[in-house]
Amino acid sequence: MRRRALVIASALMLSAGWAMVHASGSQDPPARSAIEPASRVYVRDPVNPRAVVDRYCVTCHNQRTKTSDLALDGIDNTTPAANGDIWEGVVRRLRTRSMPPQGMPRPDEATYNGLASFLETELDRAAAAKPNPGRLLIRRLNRSEYANAIHDLLSVEVDVSSLLPPDDSAFGFDNISDLLGTSPALLERYLVAADRVSALAVGAAVPPGSDTYRIRQDRSQDQHIEGLPLGTVGGLVVNHTFPVDAEYKFSLALYRTNLEAIRGLEHPHQIEITVDGERVFLVTVGGQAESGGPAGPSITERSDAVDARLQITVPVKAGPHEVGGWFVRKIGEGSQRLRPFLRSSAGTYDSTGRPHVETLTIAGPFNPMGPGDTPSRQRIFSCRPSTLSQEEACATRILSTLARRAYRRPVTKADTSRLLTFYRTGRAKGSFETGIQMALRRLLASPNFVFRVEEDGVGKPGTIERVSDVELASRLSFFLWSSIPDEGLLELASRGQLRTPAVLEREVRRMIADPRADRFVRNFSGQWLHTRNLRTVMPNHDEFPDFDDTLRDAFQTEAELFFESIVRGDRNVLDLLIADYTFVNERLARHYGIPKVYGDHFRRITLDDDQRRGLLDKGSILMV
Repeated sequence: MRRRALVIASALMLSAGWAMVHASGSQDPPARSAIEPASRVYVRDPVNPRAVVDRYCVTCHNQRTKTSDLALDGIDNTTPAANGDIWEGVVRRLRTRSMPPQGMPRPDEATYNGLASFLETELDRAAAAKPNPGRLLIRRLNRSEYANAIHDLLSVEVDVSSLLPPDDSAFGFDNISDLLGTSPALLERYLVAADRVSALAVGAAVPPGSDTYRIRQDRSQDQHIEGLPLGTVGGLVVNHTFPVDAEYKFSLALYRTNLEAIRGLEHPHQIEITVDGERVFLVTVGGQAESGGPAGPSITERSDAVDARLQITVPVKAGPHEVGGWFVRKIGEGSQRLRPFLRSSAGTYDSTGRPHVETLTIAGPFNPMGPGDTPSRQRIFSCRPSTLSQEEACATRILSTLARRAYRRPVTKADTSRLLTFYRTGRAKGSFETGIQMALRRLLASPNFVFRVEEDGVGKPGTIERVSDVELASRLSFFLWSSIPDEGLLELASRGQLRTPAVLEREVRRMIADPRADRFVRNFSGQWLHTRNLRTVMPNHDEFPDFDDTLRDAFQTEAELFFESIVRGDRNVLDLLIADYTFVNERLARHYGIPKVYGDHFRRITLDDDQRRGLLDKGSILMV
């Protein structure tokens, strides 16, 4: 088991682009061994490399013709490492048999394999003798990493899509260093984000605003939705962070057809709004007036009048809360159609069926009553000065603690001094908390937070040096958690113990078991398998009338759970293609034709036949 765990850790490090060494001052591309370990056993056929190249290659690739801008007659192939890039390209064409081209003299298989094996062996031997693993020079945090870092540092959930522009991607991945560039406009967005996040974290007074949460139009809402309370139909629940203790306005809007009509108002329906599971609002829409209650709108009532009745203002404590809005299920409720589709709405033109919730809007704060006692304030204010003379020392303690985590390294006096300058500026304009907010804004806009930087070593340019333990901690955390290291990882790194094999193995195991490793599952599988693109795929509704957003979510969850089972279960990588199990809930099982699966929760099942085995038969992969 110990040997197996070390193999897992090694594989993970290689997958992340790890290297335990720097090429100090070097920016050359990785050598062959850094991207393709020389683990094959080559059979060295008795070929004369110079004779083979002269006979089959130089005819076109010479100093006179330079076909494809390549001349091989003046290059010594007995020492391929001297021109590694050129001979790497030759090897690829030899292995694919794309050269010499059709119609030209071609060698037999033994000669093909012999020359390719010779070149590969020599290139790998040279790379092993003088490795150049490359290095991470400087890279900006992408949107996902920024949001995770804010959450882990300050216990604040932020909607980065409203603060930062989308990141560029290549081959599905948005964490490639070359694509994470900067511009004046982007840096300005990071400043705006730092201002917004710092105010939210400290609980500063903010002007009223609103956040709107929307349900996709093709989301079925004629049944219970996973994550919502039993006895409800349709609707949504969201995690919303309230900045201060104040009054907030909750508003629901119902879907309209393309004729601006709301479906299902010929029958009465109860709509409920809750905060942390506690009902704060209940109203009946549709049908006739109920005895003892307010008159419900008739079927001719205007849609805007209906939406105007679906709102309430209530006091809410600062901090994160679950807010939900949904319909209350009626006994015996069901579709009136003889053979209904699994999807509850055929499109915006469909005027039949039950009402659907479209948006939940949270507006405020109004009449603020104080910053409250939020998780972010508990995380930030590790001390509370009781006198003016204690404020500077307390501010120093708070800011040095935050900077250590945010900068992913031990802080220096210069780091703390710079933050204290901003603290004093803010303190002069207001209270102690105003000063902390100003310094926190500076910290979140600092290049030390927004960028991942690895320092140059003390050796000469071109020499090989180990990465520091602190840099190793960041590589680990951003790989497995898409975020900053925690205090335990930083403490080990600060003491120089993280590189110890036993400690490294233990930390990798701990990090994979941590719930934050779910981010690796979602991010890597979503980018590698392109399942993020599921949100934009819309099958033809005439051909697939049962397809809805509920099934789309089930597709993605199945792929993530399957990938997670391979990683956390330490299964053979071939199981990605041939595993005889999958994860389904009732909706997905019904789509796959798998019987006796009921309920919203996903469970692992063994497949009885060859269908749906491995990744390539999963609905998500086939759909994208």
